[in-house]
Amino acid sequence: MSADVLSTEPHTPPVGTSLLSLTGIQKRFGAVRALSDVDFEVRAGEVVALVGDNGAGKSTLVKVMSGAGPADEGSYRIEGREVSIGTPAAASAHGVATVFQDLAICDNLDVVANLFLGRELTRGVALDEPEMERRTVELLEQLSVKLPSVRIPMASLSGGQRQSVAIVRALLGSPKVVLLDEPTAALGVAQTAQVLNLVERLRERGLGVVLISHNMADVMAVADRAVVLRLGRVAGRFDMADVSREQLVATITGADTNVVSERAARVAGRSAAAPAGTEGNQA
Repeated sequence: MSADVLSTEPHTPPVGTSLLSLTGIQKRFGAVRALSDVDFEVRAGEVVALVGDNGAGKSTLVKVMSGAGPADEGSYRIEGREVSIGTPAAASAHGVATVFQDLAICDNLDVVANLFLGRELTRGVALDEPEMERRTVELLEQLSVKLPSVRIPMASLSGGQRQSVAIVRALLGSPKVVLLDEPTAALGVAQTAQVLNLVERLRERGLGVVLISHNMADVMAVADRAVVLRLGRVAGRFDMADVSREQLVATITGADTNVVSERAARVAGRSAAAPAGTEGNQA
């Protein structure tokens, strides 16, 4: 592959432009209706969280957006133009990149080899290793991703660093929309912060980011909007500036009173009743 095929510079429309829009999405598996009349949109320069309980339809909707599982009915638009997305390759060609939870990382290969796996740059009949390394370093620096070296095996990196490399790899095709499937699952506090910082930098580059997550703290920290799925339908849409964590959880569960809200109330009650200076000593 020649060096001019890949770009590290974003090519996105002005902030606020509709990048990906789904309307009336239906998906069935036999007699089971996994998605019913789902509308979803992500615009340039925003992070949209897709949240819901297990079985709500999040994974199915991600497959529709990524081309891994085309919808049975409904329209799929890229920048307002209706397109047919039947495969991941078709989604990628239209500027939609997906980082799935399993990352698809080769632990025995170094960072450069993982980023360019399957789309290696060549000079004549040989791999252009210097150019691939240069582009890797350039993109990591642009996104403030810090690694010990780009020539160490992926197995030597932390979970947060591995996730960051997987996200950076998705940017090599200059996508307009990036789908992140549970990017902080199983990560520690510091590693989660590293990944969330990267999500914010994607937004700053003008990309549309779809964050699929069960972690309400992550959603509250970086999302601009949230779409809640419940039983295959859209149960709510929220601007994050106008919604509380408790409201999100209530919409996810379908009940104003749930185990999460009850626990939050108990903790708040204990904190209010505790003498000054003793809150941190409670078990």
